[in-house]
Amino acid sequence: MVFFLYGNPFLEAFYGSDFLGKLIFIFLFMLSILSWSIIVFKLWVTKKVIHSSFSFQKAFLKHKNSPFSLSMPKQKNTDCPNAFYTIYKALKEKTYELFEKNGSEKPVLLASDIAMLDSSASASISALLKFLESNLYILSTVVTLSPFLGLLGTVYGILTTFSSMEMHSISSSSQTVLAGLSLALCTTVLGLLNAIPALIGYNYLKNKIAHFDTDMGHFATQMVSNIELCYRK
Repeated sequence: MVFFLYGNPFLEAFYGSDFLGKLIFIFLFMLSILSWSIIVFKLWVTKKVIHSSFSFQKAFLKHKNSPFSLSMPKQKNTDCPNAFYTIYKALKEKTYELFEKNGSEKPVLLASDIAMLDSSASASISALLKFLESNLYILSTVVTLSPFLGLLGTVYGILTTFSSMEMHSISSSSQTVLAGLSLALCTTVLGLLNAIPALIGYNYLKNKIAHFDTDMGHFATQMVSNIELCYRK
């Protein structure tokens, strides 16, 4: 481990650079940590939400003839909501509200009530999408910002190299020249190493969430149809 750290070109470039060079390195390292933290966390949250939602859908399909007979599923982690249950709960509350409004002895829904149920489902889906897509903008920012920071390090490293060669003889400034070139190359690599995983993670998560958005829409439509069959006048 010590040997690996001793021969690491990034660490050598970091210690051999000046204040601004070190600052660029630090920003790139911070962006890398932030990017990977968000990718891992959002992948975990998205997986848990989708898994729990489809588990609830299986239970709902077994009781589709009595759509309001299901109870709240046990959630081990409140940070990962059950998306389908959230839609189910919103539609259930709205339906009972419409039952009270219609005021008949037998629970019934009018034709105009179905449109209100659709609106309630759409509002729930929008809130869930907002939750799933939260903080994804940071990944797109890393994708854009990291190559620019790498380019800044490249230009600054080359600038310090030529400045050192101009002020001293090549033999006496060889260490400074190598430090400048090392800064230029290492910051370019770090910028790309930050941007590429962030781009892949961002596109994967956006695609996964878009597909799940379609699934939520299908579930809401299915549930509204079942409610309409059971209670429409």
